[in-house]
Amino acid sequence: MIKANRRPINGVLLLDKPNGWTSNAALQAVKRLYQAQKAGHTGSLDPLASGLLPICLGEATKLSGVLLNADKAYRFTCLLGATTTTGDAEGEVVTARPVGSWSRTQIEAVLQQFIGPLQQIPPMYSAVKRDGQPLYKLARRGIEVERTPREVTIHELRLLRQTSDELECEMRCSKGTYVRTLAVDIGEALGCGAHVSTLRRTAVEPYDTTRMVSLDALRERAEHGLAALDEVLLPMDTPVAKWPAITVFGDSAFYLRQGQAVLVPRAPTAGWVRLYQGNELFLGIGEILDDGRVAPRRLVAQ
Repeated sequence: MIKANRRPINGVLLLDKPNGWTSNAALQAVKRLYQAQKAGHTGSLDPLASGLLPICLGEATKLSGVLLNADKAYRFTCLLGATTTTGDAEGEVVTARPVGSWSRTQIEAVLQQFIGPLQQIPPMYSAVKRDGQPLYKLARRGIEVERTPREVTIHELRLLRQTSDELECEMRCSKGTYVRTLAVDIGEALGCGAHVSTLRRTAVEPYDTTRMVSLDALRERAEHGLAALDEVLLPMDTPVAKWPAITVFGDSAFYLRQGQAVLVPRAPTAGWVRLYQGNELFLGIGEILDDGRVAPRRLVAQ
């Protein structure tokens, strides 16, 4: 049963998740402020992490998978000389080793080793499930299990700042890349160990931080009413704004809404597309079939 004070609001909010919050806690706070019937985030950020957490409201949740699978960007700091149980500053120190002296050129050469496709083993403190149980729950009970390596891709990895025991880096990567695992691997490559001390997500393709809104700013807007909150929502089609667009009319629009593929003149010959009816009414997303027809895949209600 839908609560009486919930409303069918649709759109995407680019939340600046605060440090110390779980992604779900931030999601629930946004859902309450917007009095939304339905909301979902698009890939968890660790409590230690801050930054861009796109939250889809209402019908926009049907496109959350697009953002979940999108490339991400992060700015993070590796603290050298110590490894922890979690790979970040929230864990207990496991090993401590001398850092040594490294030139910027040497550090950049090490970072270069991690650019491109690579195999990552998910950390025990992660949401990856084993026999239906999240790994972090097993880790909290002191249980460590074998994990299957996953292939991820690091597109860019740059050194921004270096001190005697810290490396501040910026990275653009594929979905599923664990920054904590990367920091640990960098530490091992340097022979001194490392863990993540700060982490901030700066992009979820196609979004960057320019339209982010903090929880404090949302609370201030909420004091002026729901309309003030709605002003910072992005349209439902923005997750796929870079996809080719197809506009349909009349019978084609009708059949698409019924879940049937249609033939659209001058449509792309392959791939995914965003669908519009008439005067730019967003219908959802579709896929070009082998025979050239456009098949609806995820349709939204307006």
